[in-house]
Amino acid sequence: MEELIVNLHMHTTYSDGHGTHADIARAAAKTGLDAVIVTDHNVYVNGPEGYYHEGGARVLLMVGEEIHDQVREPQKNHLLVIGAGRELATFARDPQNLLDQVKAVGGLAFIAHPYDDAMPAFGEDDLSWVDWQVSGYTGIELWNGLSEFKSVAHNKLEAIFYALNPKYMAHGPLTRTLRKWDELHQAGKKVVAVGGADAHANPNSLGPLTRIIFPYEFHFQCINNHLLVPSPLREDVIADRQMILDALRLGHCYVGYDLPLSTRGFRFTANSKDGLAMMGDEISGSGGVTLQIRMPDKAECQLIQNGKTIKAWHDKDICTYITNAPGVYRVEAYIQYLGARRGWIFSNPIYIR
Repeated sequence: MEELIVNLHMHTTYSDGHGTHADIARAAAKTGLDAVIVTDHNVYVNGPEGYYHEGGARVLLMVGEEIHDQVREPQKNHLLVIGAGRELATFARDPQNLLDQVKAVGGLAFIAHPYDDAMPAFGEDDLSWVDWQVSGYTGIELWNGLSEFKSVAHNKLEAIFYALNPKYMAHGPLTRTLRKWDELHQAGKKVVAVGGADAHANPNSLGPLTRIIFPYEFHFQCINNHLLVPSPLREDVIADRQMILDALRLGHCYVGYDLPLSTRGFRFTANSKDGLAMMGDEISGSGGVTLQIRMPDKAECQLIQNGKTIKAWHDKDICTYITNAPGVYRVEAYIQYLGARRGWIFSNPIYIR
């Protein structure tokens, strides 16, 4: 399998971002990404999708959309729509109808920032998802860079500190979001987790000083999606785009925090008499299953079954666990960085039936 690094959820001047599609592609190429997926608010921008080249590097830029009902007060229920290939914001008022429309055109739908706190000091509302009775979404945005900023910056002084020192900000997905993901699995749903930058690259002023808060290049070094795909990208936009969509749909991916140390090379697999399964796959537990975890470096690793940690390893890069118990198994890994324990890798599950 090939591994692609894909960053998603960012905004351009077509909505509330400060850069163009070309700016984003340039930043992505500089940071070594394979692909980026732009999702402007309530506008599907037809035209910029394709390959961009910068300094000998190439990156595939894909276009999606972040859709929400702009009439609703307060604002809720933001949905990342990828691969639809058309404008769907007209269906925003009814989240279930919107999801049905996304499915009808073969798109993917990820619930954006499921829990997104308000920042009253900056006039930012709570933008959480509230209509959890809906069905038909592909997954959720497990780790959102901007939502985490709102959760750690409790006042203007803290906001200024993290704006000037963004590398101190990330600690991991919100506990509430992890818990909700596990609850959805226990309800019998297959829910793919992705990480999102929520990048805007907007300039902010403090007195005479103006600074771009969280530039695109910074985001692209942080919370990424690592996709396992059957072949390398070949600069065939249609085929490469479909391969990326298929990996996201199937959950053949994990979320990695690449700023402290690259997460490239992580693998979580299951072996049984039926063969080999990777993240996102189902496998029979009959006869026993060997779960294997390979880390890019030694770290703290937790194996989680049905929302509970069943085994933890410390300072390990190879971990093995044998089971025949059915359940939803996933991996979390943590490292020490800048004096704190920080989330490093969050795998999608393997489903043992």
